[in-house]
Amino acid sequence: MGFFETILKNRKTAVVLGHLNPDGDCVGSCLAVCNYIVDNCPEVDVKVYLDEPADKFAYLRGFDRIHTEVPEQFSAQVCICLDSGDKERLGRFGGFLESAEFSVCVDHHITNTGYGMENRIQPDASSTCEVLFGLMEEEKISRETAECLYTGMVHDTGVFQYSNTSEKTMEIAGKLMAKGIPYSTIISESFYQKTYVQNQILGRALLESVLFCDGQCIFSVIRKKDMDFYGADSRDMDGIVEQLRNTKGVECAIFLYEKQFQEFKVSMRSKNRVDVSKIASYFGGGGHIRAAGCTMNGSIYDVINNLSAHIVKQLKEE
Repeated sequence: MGFFETILKNRKTAVVLGHLNPDGDCVGSCLAVCNYIVDNCPEVDVKVYLDEPADKFAYLRGFDRIHTEVPEQFSAQVCICLDSGDKERLGRFGGFLESAEFSVCVDHHITNTGYGMENRIQPDASSTCEVLFGLMEEEKISRETAECLYTGMVHDTGVFQYSNTSEKTMEIAGKLMAKGIPYSTIISESFYQKTYVQNQILGRALLESVLFCDGQCIFSVIRKKDMDFYGADSRDMDGIVEQLRNTKGVECAIFLYEKQFQEFKVSMRSKNRVDVSKIASYFGGGGHIRAAGCTMNGSIYDVINNLSAHIVKQLKEE
């Protein structure tokens, strides 16, 4: 009997949660688990609760069933938390974790606090979707579930180019492709394709980017007033920090967007030498060695100065 079949045995209700501002791995992992349970544990009433996910993931089965509003009552026997490093990242839906009789946390963030009653955390995995593949019985993974898992792996590996991509990652991707998924379409339409607004925001961020630390670092910021002008929200910020990291000679990239006055969502990416997870953790966030984030308050000058001090310290310690 597989992992999910075991934890759901003799239970009737389950809820699946992900992190705030859900990305491809978060949406993919949540819908993968939901579809797997629907296919293999039909006696279980399973629901997914997430912040409003991006429309580009609408091709995934179950997308139209995602609940985005807080329920009147938090009630589920099993709470399955995915791709969330700590319970605070569950946001408005964290009440399910507190009220459930049993909880599971499945994740790949090195900074995960292990807040579930049972935790399956693999920091060396490319994505939460990669971890999930190992918890599912392969022959029971439907084409629709495979699409979800592949989507999460594509997004967290940057189409298998980031350093978190391993031989195992590629083996799993191949097994998912063998299920008959439209892998080329998934990559082109959910990862590379951007809306007109997203292209405008990306262009603005690149145009106003600033090199510092002798060209080893780069940062850019989008203010709330700019987001309002373009009609953009947090879902339109995807991919900007990765594009900044692609700048020749840059080791570490920082991208900020303003959530409200002097409150910034910070995304950091590095190539080889800076452990951005340590920096993010220091400021109350988390993530991976080469990809992490946090929320910081203050002026842009204050935020960049505080972050750069930690980056420079690591570069000097080499």
